[in-house]
Amino acid sequence: MSEYQYTIILHPDTEEGGYTVTVPALPGCVTQGETLEEAIAMAKDAIRLHIEGLIDVGESIPEEREHPQAIIINVAA
Repeated sequence: MSEYQYTIILHPDTEEGGYTVTVPALPGCVTQGETLEEAIAMAKDAIRLHIEGLIDVGESIPEEREHPQAIIINVAA
């Protein structure tokens, strides 16, 4: 069994709570969780299932791409 490393993006849902998780290197790999811990656990499951699906259909497994560091800034307008 191989091990893979991917960046996940956690999108907080400010209206209903919880998190939506996306995986930039795996388009279409999206999940969600009510807590941060649950969202991360669900992301691991979603990534594993996504990779298994790619293997089943004979497609290559995308490698993690380097992502620029995200910085939050305040702008007065």
